[in-house]
Amino acid sequence: MISITSFDPVTLVLLAAVNPATIAVAFLMGRSADQWQKLLVAAFAASLTGFALYWIGGQIGLFAIHAVGGEAAIFMLQFVFGLAWAALGYWFRPR
Repeated sequence: MISITSFDPVTLVLLAAVNPATIAVAFLMGRSADQWQKLLVAAFAASLTGFALYWIGGQIGLFAIHAVGGEAAIFMLQFVFGLAWAALGYWFRPR
């Protein structure tokens, strides 16, 4: 079980960086984007999906969430990582 606190930036970055929902949604939406401006939409959708997976994990007991405030950091970090994954998907899109 992972214990999450709001003042542990390493855990927050790791959770945001390796969230499989964020990676999958951002990369796939980045591949299907036909304009670079749509990468922001892909990053936002990936961040929402990743946060939903994080929330479900907390509800079923996979994560022990003790503090409030880390959720906002995870959402914002997932947006940044989602933007990077969407850009990678956009770079490798079929032309």
